[in-house]
Amino acid sequence: PGAGRVPRPLLAHGAAGGAMSGPLRMAPAGGPGATVPFVLRAVRIALVVCLYWFTSIAMVFLNKYLLDSPSLRLDAPLFVTFYQCALTAALCLGLSLGAACGPPCPALPTLRLDAKVSRSVLPLSAVFIGMVTSNNLCLKHVGVAFYNVGRSLTTVFNVLLSYLLLKQTTSLYALLACGAIIGGFWLGVDQEGAEGTLSWTGIFFGILASLCVSLNAIYTKKVLPVVDGSIWRLTFYNNVNACVLFFPLMMLLGEFRTLYHFNKLWSPSFWGVMTLGGVFGFAIGYVTGLQIKFTSPLTHNVSGTAKACAQTVLAVIYFEETKSFLWWTSNLMVLGGSFAYTWVKGLEMRKMQEDPNVKSSERNETGV
Repeated sequence: PGAGRVPRPLLAHGAAGGAMSGPLRMAPAGGPGATVPFVLRAVRIALVVCLYWFTSIAMVFLNKYLLDSPSLRLDAPLFVTFYQCALTAALCLGLSLGAACGPPCPALPTLRLDAKVSRSVLPLSAVFIGMVTSNNLCLKHVGVAFYNVGRSLTTVFNVLLSYLLLKQTTSLYALLACGAIIGGFWLGVDQEGAEGTLSWTGIFFGILASLCVSLNAIYTKKVLPVVDGSIWRLTFYNNVNACVLFFPLMMLLGEFRTLYHFNKLWSPSFWGVMTLGGVFGFAIGYVTGLQIKFTSPLTHNVSGTAKACAQTVLAVIYFEETKSFLWWTSNLMVLGGSFAYTWVKGLEMRKMQEDPNVKSSERNETGV
């Protein structure tokens, strides 16, 4: 659950956050009404951005504790992910029932489990499981400070898959930004190896997570009509399907035996942290929607890039790590490349919207 599990906005990139189980995007992009005083708007935007940063960073640190804490010693990453999916499904259903008892809320439709719809969503759910599991396994095997670089290739896979599957080309400037991300990724891998902290398992799952995030966005667009375009319903079905599919995987990998011998299985504090991590994973979709609503998709991605930088610095300070100049350079290359890609795509989209004579082939070039 990093990252996020709602489909990322049109300009999204891998640095914005982890893969997460958010319930819905709140509203179309755009700020609040012009009648609101400037100071109030500025304060509101600042509070929403701070809330997004706090929720996203706290979720990553909580998941790192659950997945790889020496004091907890729980080697059951699939169970942690399963519990968070189950909690997300339960919260979706609970909020939907609560909305049904109160004033009508179009963003919270009535939820009921339909086997036919569930089967239609199943291909997306398989990709979704790969996304959330590989995100958590990457975080388990790499440090929080390196987590952003380890799964930074989402933007690159966005460009690649858009060309292979959707036949959409990408501008030269956007490709140069992708080159900076790839260069930063490889430099980061090299520096982790030089410091003796490199985990090839973590790198593998980071690359897999980046691929699954891109595939998840593509499959989400295909599956949305099945749930009448409702992100809320899609989140509910995705997490219900994931809970069912996780059971044989946990059995195959022996996680039930691990849980049987886990000495803190009946500890209230353990379940408190598990539940808190699930709530943060659920909430990230809500605060992501708020940030898009009160700013814009472009500002959201810039905020996500800055948040990733702050998260890296906090992790280095919290875990008392010492990093080399080249290690910091790799992070700056990834963050700079992500920011440049977001900026280029934003300019291309603005040009497309302002110029009514843009050809359809040129419109496809801004599709990532």
